[in-house]
This record gives sequence, C-alpha cells and structure tokens, in this order.
Amino acid sequence: MVVKASRYLDVQSGEVISPAVFVVEGGLIAGINPQSLPDDARILELGDLTLLPGFMDMHSHVTLDYFNDDHWTTAPVMETSADWALHGVKFGLEMLEAGFTTVRDAGGFPGFPDVALMRAIDKGHVVGPRMFPAGHYISITGGHCDITGFAPGIQELGPKQGIADGKAELLKAIRYQAKHGVKVIKVCATAGVFSKGDSPGAQQYSDEELNIIVEESSRHGLKVMAHAHGSEGIMAAVKAGVASIEHGSMLTPEIVEEMKARGTYYVPTIHLNDLPLPPETPSWTVKKNEFLKPHVENSFRLALKHNIKIALGSDAGVMQHKDARLEFYAMVKRGMSPLHAIQSATVNAADLLGVSDRGQLKTGMLADMVAVSGHPLEDIQTLEDVKVVIKGGKVIKGD
Repeated sequence: MVVKASRYLDVQSGEVISPAVFVVEGGLIAGINPQSLPDDARILELGDLTLLPGFMDMHSHVTLDYFNDDHWTTAPVMETSADWALHGVKFGLEMLEAGFTTVRDAGGFPGFPDVALMRAIDKGHVVGPRMFPAGHYISITGGHCDITGFAPGIQELGPKQGIADGKAELLKAIRYQAKHGVKVIKVCATAGVFSKGDSPGAQQYSDEELNIIVEESSRHGLKVMAHAHGSEGIMAAVKAGVASIEHGSMLTPEIVEEMKARGTYYVPTIHLNDLPLPPETPSWTVKKNEFLKPHVENSFRLALKHNIKIALGSDAGVMQHKDARLEFYAMVKRGMSPLHAIQSATVNAADLLGVSDRGQLKTGMLADMVAVSGHPLEDIQTLEDVKVVIKGGKVIKGD
C-alpha cells in the first residue's frame, strides 16, 4: 500500500515535510517519498491532510466505565472479568478511532481483562490499539486501589488480586502479575480522589515497600508506573526508581529536580481538571477533587518550567475514552507548545514504554499513523478530529 497526503510532521524535529508519500509493506513503513512506487501498489490518496505517527496514551483504563451511572462502585460485585473485557472491546475501538494506536492500560478490576483484550487484539479477533496492560493494581490493604466500602467478607482481596502488604506478599503479587502476561506494573503509592478517605495525597506504601516493588518488577523486565498525588509519596516513588509518576498533583521543586536527574516521566492527566464531576459523585470525592485542583495546576507549570520528561496520559475511563484526544489542548492551553504536546504522545511515550518501533514516521517503523486537516502545530485542536487512522498498515478509519 502507498499512503499519500500533502504533508507529514517529523515529530522529533518539528519539521513539516511535503509531500507525504509512504510505502507500507508487512505492516511497516518501507519507504518515504521514494523516486518510484511499486507497480501493483494500492494507493490511498488522502489529499490535503497532515500525517502524524499514531498517538499513544500512557494512562487509560480501557476496560473500565466509571462514569456510567454508579458503575464505578457496583462493578466489583455485579460484573466479572468477562464483562470488563467486553467493555474494553468497545472502548478500545473508541480510542483507536480517536487516533490512539498504542495504549498503556493503567489497571482495572481483578481477573486480567486487559491482558485478555490485548491478546484478542494481537490475534486479530477484535480491533483495538496495541496494548501494554497493567492487569490489576498493586495496593495496600484498604488503600486507594483496593475495593473498599463493602461489608467485611465481600471482595476481600489478596496478593493474587494485587492487594499486598510487606515483602512476602508484594513478591507474590508481582510474580503473579508477571506470570499472567502484564506489560507494566501499576502501584498506588498514595491515596486518591475516588477512594474513601480524607487525604488524597497520603503516602500508602512505605519507602522500603516501594523499593521492593521496583526491584522485583525489574527482575521480570517490567517498568513501574506509580499513582501518586501527595509530595511525600511522589518523592518516595521517584527515589524507588519508578518509570513514571501518574497525576503528580503536588510536585515540588525538589521533586522535579529529582525526577529530572533520574529521567522519571510525569504523566499529568491534566484534562481531568477541566471536567465537572457527575452528579452522583460521593461527597468525599468532590471535597478531595476541589482540594487538589490548584495543586494540579501548579504542578503542571512547575514541570514545564523545569523541563522534566512528560508523556501524555488521559485517565480515560474516568472520562469517556474517545475524549482522550482532549488531553492535547488541555496541556497546550496551560503553556505547553503544540510540538511538545505531540511529542508527549509519540516519541516521549515510546521512550517511556521502552520501545523503538513506533512514535515516529520513519522507515522500518510500524505503519501506525493518523491524518488530520490543517496544521496541528498552528492549531492543536485539529488533533481532536482525526480523519484517518492506520494501524500496522491497515486502514481503521477513513478509507
């Protein structure tokens, strides 16, 4: 197949190159603007569009549907992992059609529905993004990522569901996750907004436990992403060696300097700060959300000022999955350049994942690409209306 468009963006340099002629073979980019084309090639003529690499979302919950009535509280006891995997079929396609060809799933309910979804997508049974699933979260008993609020004896989870305290249980929990095919470990280092409790930023795992989590994960070739709101927990996670801080609501100058020195990524999920909470939101969540809002804004500005590594993450699942695309504008309107925002979802995301086969439109890389009208470096909101999505050389949208 040959894909033709008016121009494409070199996301590394920021150069807009015209024309854009890509030869695709075996799911890979085989040539760019060649002097001659294969005689029997199928031509996909896109006209006056701009081609970019497929986007990558580093924080989404593909199998979760939190903002659907009271689903986020009832799902643990009223649904199964099969239900959640089927949710993921729908929501994964939504994200792919919005331009996200790779997704790092930030965790779901027990039973590995995201791993099952990844396998189904990889086998071609369903259509969805390339996935890096976290399986279930790693959390202290009663912590942010435990299932709380039910009577004793209901949903009492343990290491095989990611609820682990102390070295022995943590080793079991991480080894069990690795055994069942996760591609990343998600730890809840601090409290959060949607769980019960008054302090969203309180550190939950001790420094020693965080060190154990990172050390054991690395033995299995797994990076660690850390949900962390409060300063103490963020710093502890960074010093333990996590690959990325998720949310990072209460950064400090000392933390960002430590992150910069270690190469730790910040995944801000900043569009959430623009969203109203649904009417059925519990009062404790509303209170904590309002408390964190100004801290979230300050943290994002601080991260930009200190030029730490940033990767795009939407927290889709806490909002509609198709709206992951709104994260670009949310970052740009707060001071990030359009090119930096695009890099956060392409080259930066690839670096965070530790992969070198995607994130740019270059010969030999995966033929994952999107096409939009206009010039995204001039108007980042063009990325909210993706006209064409190609994954592995197959046209998903816009043929």
